[in-house]
Amino acid sequence: MTHLPERKRVLIAVRTYPTPARKGVEVSCTGGVTQEGEWIRLFPVPDRRMRPNQQFKKYDWIDVEVTKASDSRPESFTPNLDSITIVGSVGPEKCWSARKKLIFPLTSHCLCCLEATRKRQLFPTLGIFKPKVIRRFVIEPDEPTWTPRQLAKLRQHSLFDPLPAKELEKIPFKFKYEFQCDEASCRGHELSCTDWEINESYRKWKRIYGVNWKAKLQERYETDMILRNDTHFYVGTLHSYPSTWIIVGLFYPRK
Repeated sequence: MTHLPERKRVLIAVRTYPTPARKGVEVSCTGGVTQEGEWIRLFPVPDRRMRPNQQFKKYDWIDVEVTKASDSRPESFTPNLDSITIVGSVGPEKCWSARKKLIFPLTSHCLCCLEATRKRQLFPTLGIFKPKVIRRFVIEPDEPTWTPRQLAKLRQHSLFDPLPAKELEKIPFKFKYEFQCDEASCRGHELSCTDWEINESYRKWKRIYGVNWKAKLQERYETDMILRNDTHFYVGTLHSYPSTWIIVGLFYPRK
Protein backbone atom coordinates (compact mmCIF):
# COMPACT_ATOMS: atom_id res chain seq x y z
CA MET A 1 0.00 0.00 0.00
CA THR A 2 1.34 3.41 -1.02
CA HIS A 3 1.02 6.18 1.52
CA LEU A 4 0.87 9.80 0.47
CA PRO A 5 2.85 12.49 2.27
CA GLU A 6 0.94 14.70 4.71
CA ARG A 7 1.90 17.75 6.71
CA LYS A 8 1.68 17.63 10.48
CA ARG A 9 2.36 19.99 13.36
CA VAL A 10 4.19 18.16 16.14
CA LEU A 11 5.21 19.03 19.68
CA ILE A 12 8.55 17.26 20.21
CA ALA A 13 8.49 15.45 23.56
CA VAL A 14 11.28 12.86 23.47
CA ARG A 15 14.57 12.19 21.73
CA THR A 16 16.89 9.24 22.18
CA TYR A 17 20.68 9.36 22.09
CA PRO A 18 21.86 8.86 18.48
CA THR A 19 23.00 5.47 17.23
CA PRO A 20 24.95 4.51 14.07
CA ALA A 21 22.60 3.65 11.22
CA ARG A 22 22.91 2.52 7.62
CA LYS A 23 20.41 5.16 6.55
CA GLY A 24 21.05 8.55 8.09
CA VAL A 25 24.53 7.71 9.45
CA GLU A 26 23.58 8.57 13.04
CA VAL A 27 19.95 8.82 13.98
CA SER A 28 17.66 9.46 16.93
CA CYS A 29 14.19 8.12 17.52
CA THR A 30 12.06 11.20 18.09
CA GLY A 31 8.56 11.21 19.54
CA GLY A 32 5.90 13.77 20.13
CA VAL A 33 2.26 14.76 20.06
CA THR A 34 0.46 16.10 17.01
CA GLN A 35 -1.71 19.18 17.08
CA GLU A 36 -4.67 16.77 17.06
CA GLY A 37 -3.45 15.20 20.31
CA GLU A 38 -2.08 11.91 18.94
CA TRP A 39 1.26 10.21 19.48
CA ILE A 40 3.72 10.25 16.60
CA ARG A 41 7.18 8.70 16.14
CA LEU A 42 9.58 10.33 13.66
CA PHE A 43 12.42 8.20 12.35
CA PRO A 44 15.12 8.65 11.22
CA VAL A 45 16.17 12.08 12.48
CA PRO A 46 19.93 12.69 12.03
CA ASP A 47 19.94 15.76 14.26
CA ARG A 48 23.64 16.64 14.15
CA ARG A 49 23.64 16.49 10.35
CA MET A 50 20.64 18.76 9.88
CA ARG A 51 20.83 22.46 9.09
CA PRO A 52 21.13 24.63 12.22
CA ASN A 53 17.78 26.34 11.62
CA GLN A 54 16.09 22.90 11.61
CA GLN A 55 17.73 21.45 14.72
CA PHE A 56 14.73 21.48 17.00
CA LYS A 57 14.75 20.93 20.77
CA LYS A 58 12.39 19.14 23.14
CA TYR A 59 9.06 20.95 23.47
CA ASP A 60 9.50 22.81 20.20
CA TRP A 61 6.56 22.84 17.82
CA ILE A 62 7.57 21.85 14.28
CA ASP A 63 5.75 21.61 10.98
CA VAL A 64 6.93 18.61 8.97
CA GLU A 65 5.89 16.59 5.95
CA VAL A 66 5.66 12.91 6.86
CA THR A 67 4.84 9.60 5.20
CA LYS A 68 3.58 6.53 7.05
CA ALA A 69 6.58 4.30 7.67
CA SER A 70 6.71 0.64 6.61
CA ASP A 71 7.21 0.02 10.34
CA SER A 72 4.07 -1.78 11.55
CA ARG A 73 3.74 0.48 14.60
CA PRO A 74 0.87 2.85 13.77
CA GLU A 75 2.54 5.91 15.30
CA SER A 76 5.68 5.59 13.12
CA PHE A 77 6.26 8.08 10.30
CA THR A 78 9.21 8.97 8.08
CA PRO A 79 9.90 12.72 8.05
CA ASN A 80 10.94 14.73 5.03
CA LEU A 81 13.86 16.45 6.74
CA ASP A 82 14.01 19.32 4.25
CA SER A 83 10.41 20.20 5.11
CA ILE A 84 10.99 20.80 8.84
CA THR A 85 10.12 24.25 10.11
CA ILE A 86 10.29 25.26 13.78
CA VAL A 87 7.15 27.27 14.49
CA GLY A 88 7.14 27.73 18.27
CA SER A 89 8.16 26.40 21.65
CA VAL A 90 6.64 25.43 24.97
CA GLY A 91 9.96 26.29 26.56
CA PRO A 92 11.20 27.10 30.06
CA GLU A 93 9.48 30.46 30.16
CA LYS A 94 6.09 28.72 29.84
CA CYS A 95 7.27 25.82 31.96
CA TRP A 96 5.62 22.59 32.98
CA SER A 97 2.01 23.70 33.40
CA ALA A 98 1.65 24.45 29.67
CA ARG A 99 3.33 21.16 28.80
CA LYS A 100 1.01 19.22 31.11
CA LYS A 101 -2.04 20.54 29.25
CA LEU A 102 -0.66 19.06 26.02
CA ILE A 103 0.86 15.82 27.33
CA PHE A 104 -1.29 14.67 30.26
CA PRO A 105 -4.44 13.91 28.19
CA LEU A 106 -2.40 10.99 26.79
CA THR A 107 -1.37 9.64 30.21
CA SER A 108 -1.92 5.93 30.80
CA HIS A 109 -2.46 4.30 34.17
CA CYS A 110 0.73 2.21 34.09
CA LEU A 111 3.08 0.18 31.92
CA CYS A 112 1.19 -3.03 32.72
CA CYS A 113 -1.97 -1.45 31.28
CA LEU A 114 -0.15 -0.17 28.20
CA GLU A 115 1.19 -3.64 27.44
CA ALA A 116 -2.20 -5.30 28.03
CA THR A 117 -3.80 -2.88 25.57
CA ARG A 118 -1.02 -3.35 23.02
CA LYS A 119 -1.47 -7.13 23.14
CA ARG A 120 -5.19 -6.78 22.36
CA GLN A 121 -4.99 -4.29 19.52
CA LEU A 122 -1.27 -3.99 18.56
CA PHE A 123 -1.12 -0.37 19.77
CA PRO A 124 -0.27 1.94 21.42
CA THR A 125 3.47 1.58 21.05
CA LEU A 126 4.14 4.97 22.66
CA GLY A 127 2.88 6.19 26.02
CA ILE A 128 3.44 8.09 29.23
CA PHE A 129 2.61 7.04 32.79
CA LYS A 130 3.58 7.71 36.38
CA PRO A 131 5.24 4.75 38.15
CA LYS A 132 3.91 3.97 41.60
CA VAL A 133 7.45 3.59 42.94
CA ILE A 134 10.82 4.30 41.33
CA ARG A 135 13.17 1.92 43.11
CA ARG A 136 16.48 2.99 41.65
CA PHE A 137 18.40 4.38 38.69
CA VAL A 138 20.86 1.79 37.37
CA ILE A 139 24.22 2.50 35.70
CA GLU A 140 25.80 -0.52 34.02
CA PRO A 141 29.05 -0.78 32.01
CA ASP A 142 28.66 -1.12 28.25
CA GLU A 143 31.07 -1.56 25.35
CA PRO A 144 33.51 1.38 25.56
CA THR A 145 33.95 1.90 21.80
CA TRP A 146 32.02 1.55 18.57
CA THR A 147 32.48 -1.67 16.63
CA PRO A 148 34.24 -1.43 13.23
CA ARG A 149 30.86 -1.85 11.55
CA GLN A 150 29.34 0.98 13.59
CA LEU A 151 32.32 3.23 12.83
CA ALA A 152 31.91 2.55 9.11
CA LYS A 153 28.30 3.72 9.34
CA LEU A 154 29.28 6.86 11.23
CA ARG A 155 31.96 7.77 8.71
CA GLN A 156 29.82 7.53 5.60
CA HIS A 157 28.74 10.92 4.35
CA SER A 158 27.33 12.83 1.43
CA LEU A 159 28.99 15.85 -0.16
CA PHE A 160 25.79 17.75 0.49
CA ASP A 161 25.37 16.90 4.19
CA PRO A 162 26.87 19.16 6.88
CA LEU A 163 29.32 17.18 9.01
CA PRO A 164 29.28 17.40 12.82
CA ALA A 165 32.34 19.02 14.40
CA LYS A 166 33.10 15.79 16.28
CA GLU A 167 32.37 12.13 15.71
CA LEU A 168 29.49 10.75 17.75
CA GLU A 169 30.75 9.73 21.19
CA LYS A 170 30.15 6.17 22.33
CA ILE A 171 28.60 6.16 25.81
CA PRO A 172 30.34 3.33 27.72
CA PHE A 173 27.38 2.81 30.06
CA LYS A 174 23.76 1.67 29.92
CA PHE A 175 21.13 3.46 31.97
CA LYS A 176 18.03 1.77 33.38
CA TYR A 177 15.20 2.32 35.86
CA GLU A 178 13.73 -0.23 38.24
CA PHE A 179 10.14 0.61 39.20
CA GLN A 180 6.75 -0.71 40.24
CA CYS A 181 3.42 -0.02 38.54
CA ASP A 182 0.27 0.99 40.38
CA GLU A 183 -1.28 -2.37 39.53
CA ALA A 184 -1.91 -5.25 41.95
CA SER A 185 -0.50 -7.84 39.56
CA CYS A 186 2.70 -5.89 38.77
CA ARG A 187 5.88 -7.80 39.62
CA GLY A 188 8.11 -4.81 38.94
CA HIS A 189 10.02 -3.71 35.85
CA GLU A 190 13.57 -2.91 34.81
CA LEU A 191 13.63 -0.86 31.60
CA SER A 192 16.53 0.54 29.61
CA CYS A 193 16.50 4.32 29.30
CA THR A 194 17.83 5.80 26.05
CA ASP A 195 16.87 9.42 26.78
CA TRP A 196 19.23 11.87 25.08
CA GLU A 197 19.20 14.14 28.13
CA ILE A 198 20.68 11.50 30.47
CA ASN A 199 23.42 10.64 28.00
CA GLU A 200 24.28 14.31 27.49
CA SER A 201 24.38 14.78 31.28
CA TYR A 202 26.91 11.96 31.48
CA ARG A 203 29.09 13.56 28.80
CA LYS A 204 28.94 17.00 30.42
CA TRP A 205 29.39 15.93 34.03
CA LYS A 206 32.26 13.58 33.25
CA ARG A 207 34.17 16.64 32.00
CA ILE A 208 33.12 18.81 34.96
CA TYR A 209 33.28 16.38 37.88
CA GLY A 210 35.85 13.85 36.68
CA VAL A 211 35.76 10.64 38.73
CA ASN A 212 32.77 11.98 40.72
CA TRP A 213 30.43 12.06 37.69
CA LYS A 214 28.47 9.01 38.84
CA ALA A 215 27.41 10.62 42.13
CA LYS A 216 26.13 13.68 40.26
CA LEU A 217 24.21 11.53 37.79
CA GLN A 218 22.66 9.50 40.64
CA GLU A 219 21.66 12.69 42.44
CA ARG A 220 19.94 14.09 39.36
CA TYR A 221 18.29 10.99 37.91
CA GLU A 222 17.63 8.98 41.05
CA THR A 223 17.36 11.27 44.12
CA ASP A 224 15.67 14.17 42.33
CA MET A 225 13.39 11.94 40.23
CA ILE A 226 12.26 9.98 43.31
CA LEU A 227 12.08 12.63 46.01
CA ARG A 228 11.69 16.04 44.38
CA ASN A 229 9.97 15.57 41.03
CA ASP A 230 6.58 14.31 39.90
CA THR A 231 8.31 11.92 37.53
CA HIS A 232 6.55 10.26 34.60
CA PHE A 233 8.15 7.95 32.04
CA TYR A 234 7.74 8.30 28.30
CA VAL A 235 7.97 4.78 26.89
CA GLY A 236 8.01 3.12 23.48
CA THR A 237 8.38 -0.34 21.99
CA LEU A 238 11.23 -1.56 19.80
CA HIS A 239 10.59 -2.18 16.12
CA SER A 240 12.30 -5.58 16.10
CA TYR A 241 10.90 -6.64 19.50
CA PRO A 242 7.26 -5.46 19.66
CA SER A 243 6.70 -6.60 23.26
CA THR A 244 9.84 -4.89 24.59
CA TRP A 245 9.34 -1.44 26.08
CA ILE A 246 12.09 1.07 26.82
CA ILE A 247 12.04 4.46 28.51
CA VAL A 248 12.63 7.08 25.83
CA GLY A 249 12.27 10.18 27.99
CA LEU A 250 11.35 11.67 31.35
CA PHE A 251 8.64 14.17 32.25
CA TYR A 252 9.63 15.65 35.60
CA PRO A 253 7.89 18.77 36.95
CA ARG A 254 8.59 19.56 40.60
CA LYS A 255 6.22 18.01 43.12
